[in-house]
Amino acid sequence: MSEYHPDPRTPSLGEGFFVAVEPARFPRARLRFRNDLHARSVGLGALTPEAWEAHFARFEALPGNLPRPLALRYHGHQFGVYNPNLGDGRGFLFAQLRDDRGRLLDLGTKGSGQTPWSRGGDGRLTLKGGVREVLATEMLEALGVDTSKTFSLFETGESLERHDEPSPTRASVLVRLSHGHVRVGTFQCFAYRDDRARLQRLLDFCVEHYHPALAGDRALPAAFLRAVAERCADTCARWMSAGFVHGVLNTDNLNITGESFDYGPWRFNPTCDRAFTAAYFDHSGLYAYGRQPQAVQWSLARLAEALAPLGADGLGQALDAFQPAFNNAFARAVCQRLGVTPLGHDQDVRLVDTVYTFLETSKLSLDRFFFDWYSGPASEPRALGGAGARAYEGGGFLTFRRALEGYAPANPGALEGEYFQGDTPCTMVIDEVEGLWDPIARADDWSRFEAKVASVRALGQALKNASA
Repeated sequence: MSEYHPDPRTPSLGEGFFVAVEPARFPRARLRFRNDLHARSVGLGALTPEAWEAHFARFEALPGNLPRPLALRYHGHQFGVYNPNLGDGRGFLFAQLRDDRGRLLDLGTKGSGQTPWSRGGDGRLTLKGGVREVLATEMLEALGVDTSKTFSLFETGESLERHDEPSPTRASVLVRLSHGHVRVGTFQCFAYRDDRARLQRLLDFCVEHYHPALAGDRALPAAFLRAVAERCADTCARWMSAGFVHGVLNTDNLNITGESFDYGPWRFNPTCDRAFTAAYFDHSGLYAYGRQPQAVQWSLARLAEALAPLGADGLGQALDAFQPAFNNAFARAVCQRLGVTPLGHDQDVRLVDTVYTFLETSKLSLDRFFFDWYSGPASEPRALGGAGARAYEGGGFLTFRRALEGYAPANPGALEGEYFQGDTPCTMVIDEVEGLWDPIARADDWSRFEAKVASVRALGQALKNASA
């Protein structure tokens, strides 16, 4: 187990970046999820149940850490419309600490009460929303996506009114472990206010703590933009290979570390449908599955605009780095999901093209396909003898199968493990998510939810993406 290393750095940014706030006081605290895997990585795995509740339901300060929570200031484009009235409206930065890799991480909240940016909201999180965030982060981690981790979830005993789910509904407070909470919208905020001094201070802070390899670069804004673009390209590519749709890719939901975070109306695409959307209010399909790379690149262009007052040289070329970085990352991600060792860029790109052409035309489940063909040609007997066998006929399949020839397993022995000895892939489509919530809502029965988290972690272990 790692040692606890508190390192509260955000206060060094100074006034204007945050406001100290008081957490809400809840009628009760009933623990619903505790992430001991990641608690151990930051030296908090040995906390007693009483201490866990004190810190992550009542938000008593951790030793040597922030004395009071900080609500962070930012702006953002929401579905293409600029909103200067954003900021942490139902969450705050609770603590900062180092993990076992030396990275500066944040413990941030969701549903912890009102702040100056609540904009008339109650500052609360529904229990269903908390459950959904656990499921999203666990599944994405299992599939190899760089994501925030749901650290803790307490039910709080309050009743909430919501227009998008049956009300009154139960309330919760969530803590997530994240590689920073600096957003594209954080830079937009200070550019919008023409506050060049704070904009520079923010850039220097991000370089020092999240992109230290850039220190001393003569064209720092461009170098920073390129680094953020490359990390975001990798995350977006992994969303696409996972069949994941974030749902709300506004500029306030894009992290400068590239880490995926903040899960509202997410969904996993049951088939390879480029028009598939996650948010019921995304009427134009702006953030549909197939448009996510363009949405991320558009947000990065807004980051370029925000950085321009600090030096515009090279920003255009840095932004142009996104597409080739995405293409390369997508080829790697698909090879990883197929469990094969890449053969080289051109051959891998051809393989990816055949995979997605086949998936689009066959309408086969993404999860079924990648389960059947994990380890490449070595899985042919499994695939042709399994539940998806009827889809593996015709010219589209044969084109894919020819492109797969020569690829060797990247994870030898995986097919002998329990997960691949089964006949059903682990999935997280919306009907399952609703099915997991139903017994909780009706009978406070958490057994199906807990079993699902265990099965998702087994998937991660089988794919070698699980936490130790």
